[in-house]
Amino acid sequence: NNGEDVLKAKVCAAKLFLDIIGGSLTHEEGVQIKIVQVFDVNLSDIDKVMCDLSVKRNPKADTAKEVVEQYVSKLIELQSYMTAVDLLTHFSIRQSGESFLLQMMECKQWKAAEKWATYMGKPMLCLLVQEYVGQKLLKPAYDVIKKNNLRQEFPELYHQGKERQVYLAMEAGYFEKVEELCDRYSLKGFLNFKEPEPSLLHNRYLNLQQLFIEDVFWVDEVDSLRDAICYLEECKVVGIDCEWKPNYEKGGKSSKVSVMQIASEKKVYIFDLIKLYEDVPSVLDECLARILHSPSILKLGYNFQCDVKQLAHSYGELKCFKHFDMLLDIQNVFKEPRGGLSGLAEKILGTGLNKTRRNSNWEQRPLSHYQLEYAALDAAVLLHIFRHVGNHSQPAGAPDGHAKIEWKSHIVSHMDSSKMPRKDIKPGAESDVGADRPGGWTEATLDASPGMIS
Repeated sequence: NNGEDVLKAKVCAAKLFLDIIGGSLTHEEGVQIKIVQVFDVNLSDIDKVMCDLSVKRNPKADTAKEVVEQYVSKLIELQSYMTAVDLLTHFSIRQSGESFLLQMMECKQWKAAEKWATYMGKPMLCLLVQEYVGQKLLKPAYDVIKKNNLRQEFPELYHQGKERQVYLAMEAGYFEKVEELCDRYSLKGFLNFKEPEPSLLHNRYLNLQQLFIEDVFWVDEVDSLRDAICYLEECKVVGIDCEWKPNYEKGGKSSKVSVMQIASEKKVYIFDLIKLYEDVPSVLDECLARILHSPSILKLGYNFQCDVKQLAHSYGELKCFKHFDMLLDIQNVFKEPRGGLSGLAEKILGTGLNKTRRNSNWEQRPLSHYQLEYAALDAAVLLHIFRHVGNHSQPAGAPDGHAKIEWKSHIVSHMDSSKMPRKDIKPGAESDVGADRPGGWTEATLDASPGMIS
């Protein structure tokens, strides 16, 4: 029956565990703890196996507890602290108190030290906090205090931790968060804070004035939607980006795309997709199709495949997101391995983007001024990077003789969102105009230049 099978499995697991810690079997780090965890092997199971064996595996140990303790001592000598802590906590063995914790802290094994302190209880957690403070690691100290309800033991540190969050929000220019944190933690000392002069932030990050953007329009009703599309239809090149609320829950349902921003040389339109889809889905579909399906408007994006996939998932009923025509993914042109769009902007234009609002709540209404600026910049900067391609024959910082930036071969004349490509088209790959590519991509050259932006 099932009960007997479980007992047999535990006995086999206990024997295997003894073979591993006795050195009879070679193994990867952590296998021994996985065995006892999966089969819920306890000390009594190991004691039973040791009694049944005709020859003891360790003549210096009479009990399972002694066997495990001796093995843990070897692990500590080898500085395999996490495996040692896992075994001690699994078998509920409380040994090597403060000295063990201090040894782990000295070797910067923070995760193992915190797990051990949590297992040992409040006195050890307090020692952990004190050690963090002694090493000037205030954030992990605050996290331990907050997680384990040690506010009474460390009232001053807890208050400093709350203030630190406010300072970080202020330093990042995330001023709408400052008031929220002050209200949440009752921090009255920050009520009279002043935002820094715009020029200070403008010196650190790109701003709309530097990109010559004259207006940013919020589009959430039918008249402004039609006006925006009429204007954008006259443009030869536009920058497109999307934003949606992040979902931090593992395996959770992804959020709908909240806004789509489309930028021209001087204006940016931010479309409230959620509201427009609820109010006028057919008009939204028809209007956006006039831009996204147009073969005469070059659409610039950055890692646009991600946006395309999310749009199709969010609004599968709309035909406008079924396919896209005349796309140029700036990421494929420059192949920047690090820093994303902000890193590319810094390399090409000399200044990066403030990305602190990337993971903010894009479903809240109204969006904050800072969110609107963030969204507008992400779309507008694409046109300036694209224009740089025509004004400079070499990438910024490239040595003399470096090959010119070949961007025309990266233009995708047609992309079907229902057949996403398995891999990117190789940069510089030659193709016939209109030749179909695997996965719904069609690549084409364009008889135009970055100077055609209007």
